[in-house]
Amino acid sequence: MGARAVAVVLAGFATFLNLYTPQPILPLIAAEFGVDVAQTGRTVTASLVAVALLAPFAGAISDRVGRKRLIAGACTLLSLPTLLVAGAQSLEAMLVWRFLQGLAMPFIFTVTVAYIGEEAEGADGIRLTGLYGVGTILGGFGGRLVAGIAAELAGWRAGFVVIGVFTLLAGLAVALLLPAERQFRAQPGGVRAQLAVWRDHLGNARLMATCAVGFCMLFTNVAVYTFVNLYLTAPPFALSPAAMGGVFAVYLVGAATTAAAARLAVRIGRRATLMLVAGLAACGLALTLWPTLPVVVVGLAMLSGGLLVVQNLSLGFIGVAAGHGRSAAVGMYVTTYYVGGALGGVAPALAWTGAGWGGVVMLVLPALAVIAVLGWRFWPPRQRGHPDTRS
Repeated sequence: MGARAVAVVLAGFATFLNLYTPQPILPLIAAEFGVDVAQTGRTVTASLVAVALLAPFAGAISDRVGRKRLIAGACTLLSLPTLLVAGAQSLEAMLVWRFLQGLAMPFIFTVTVAYIGEEAEGADGIRLTGLYGVGTILGGFGGRLVAGIAAELAGWRAGFVVIGVFTLLAGLAVALLLPAERQFRAQPGGVRAQLAVWRDHLGNARLMATCAVGFCMLFTNVAVYTFVNLYLTAPPFALSPAAMGGVFAVYLVGAATTAAAARLAVRIGRRATLMLVAGLAACGLALTLWPTLPVVVVGLAMLSGGLLVVQNLSLGFIGVAAGHGRSAAVGMYVTTYYVGGALGGVAPALAWTGAGWGGVVMLVLPALAVIAVLGWRFWPPRQRGHPDTRS
């Protein structure tokens, strides 16, 4: 794997290493600050809201000033609020630092996807996006695993210290390894030109449908992995924080399915692949209703394997669907994506209170159906004998 590929993997790793860290330790945070456990879901939502608010502007800034400097700088700066989370003395202070973490993330997530769209086209772009997806998966798993193990060994705060150090090292590595952009062309004009780009994108049905796919994907992901902690730490499972961190090893299934799906998408097209993995995710979610831990873990693995491919396929299609103003298009996608995630952290609370895990599942399943319908309606089929640059 070349230096560019390693840097792209590390950029995805750094972002998602930080994003979902609190999930396996929500009961410990609730006990520390004396709040109801359902309120601690806001520690996930705070970062997601910040990302959603800033993503369109991160894309616009990147379209004017370039890619690499923003990616590397944001990776490095992200380590600071991560370390500050470890010293939070109240839930409110923790929410502030988590929000500041989220403000740095769009300059990694959004700009890296735009960088890939410009610097690697066609099948090469699908493969590099797949590697970026693998990095996000490893980061999402690593952040949760570190948080769970650290909580057992040295308290939940130690996990944020370790993650802050890892993030700093990843940022420095990206600065050293990521080649400067070659295909980037600064977008001319000021605010009026940028508004014109956004107006064009809002009228692009294929692009808006892809944004909606991202919304449903992260809504499902955050809803499931926030409330499954409450499900599995309660009887009859009664898992410890370290054991919950281990459960998130199911994320690694996504690394395998993402790599395999990238090859499949080249052969049969993104649309057909999307339909398959949406069905896989729905079947996995249904399996989690069986009150036996091995079955629940298998169901979560299937869900992760499907959802993370959905994410990868959507990211790879944004640049194709947009045609121009790719960073702005990615910014719009990221905004809708994280709005979905923010709602996924809080919307299922009533379903959980009223009907437990079954209520959460029934709330989430329709979102997976919407993913399949949107892909079928708005993503084009692969053209026979043509590389998958359009589908």
